Amino acid sequence: MVKLAIPRKAVYRLSLYQRSLQRLKANKVSTVSSAALAKAAGVKPTQLRKDLTYFGQFGTRGLGYDVEALSNKLVEALGTTRLQPVILVGVGNLGSALLHYQGFAKEGFEILAAFDIEPGKKHHFDIPVLPMGRMREFIRTKKIKMAVLSVPGTVSQEVANELVAAGIQGILNFSTIILQVPDGVVVNNVDLAMELENLSYFIR
Repeated sequence: MVKLAIPRKAVYRLSLYQRSLQRLKANKVSTVSSAALAKAAGVKPTQLRKDLTYFGQFGTRGLGYDVEALSNKLVEALGTTRLQPVILVGVGNLGSALLHYQGFAKEGFEILAAFDIEPGKKHHFDIPVLPMGRMREFIRTKKIKMAVLSVPGTVSQEVANELVAAGIQGILNFSTIILQVPDGVVVNNVDLAMELENLSYFIR
């Protein structure tokens, strides 16, 4: 499938729409208006309609969107029609919590392995924890394109370089360092302290 050139924020919103559609399906709702779907996703109806036009025309005036059909289209667009293999690097407190999280598979992602400098001390997971020295070979053998990075900031760039050299194209970065990566590699940064700082501004 050829990837469309759409704004990165629009791709993020597609995930919001898909979550809302999943909730509607769970409640056995078959159709939804653009206003109702937009409200559930926290966006304006005009923004919702604009985002969906990247993939064609959806919905019937007066009837709304077919929940099942639109959900299937978004699953296809987001590339989660099958389980996407992922690795996790850094099994500290945060990495351990992520390995215990059961929600990844429900959303189409499977963590095949984790890597740590002390793998022998991390043996209480269903997912294998392997030494860092095996990371490149594992990525290439399994043809993995995505990684979750939860290592200390002091080594995050070094590890990111290894990931990119092995063929990783997308990194979910939980370190506090802004990673420098080549064009063609996408990094999503998750800085929990920064998010709290942002919230604190609005509650003063």
